[in-house]
Amino acid sequence: MKIIIADDSRVMRQIVLRTLRQAGFGHHDYVEATDGADAFDKVAAERPDLVLSDWNMPNKTGIELLRDLRGSGNAVPFGFVTSEGSEEMREAAAAAGALFLIAKPFTPEHFESVLVGMLG
Repeated sequence: MKIIIADDSRVMRQIVLRTLRQAGFGHHDYVEATDGADAFDKVAAERPDLVLSDWNMPNKTGIELLRDLRGSGNAVPFGFVTSEGSEEMREAAAAAGALFLIAKPFTPEHFESVLVGMLG
């Protein structure tokens, strides 16, 4: 499976990747995107099986990315990995079509419980 990790922080992209590997998902192909606009382009080019996106990014936020993907007819499975997890954000994410929202700080066990059904 191919997974896009979208976050404007290179360090956070690496933390997400390391946590995914610790959760047992190291055998997948990962593509990094530096913001929502970059992720939108990479979804078109790479045709991923899953997008993991931060919420707050320059050029295009995560929620804008999700809405733009859905607006263009792209139904790629999508989840947020972000520093905030308010009920309002969770509701907005679900309404836009996100499958989940993982709030930082997170653990490999948290990733495993959320992703095991999708990534096996």
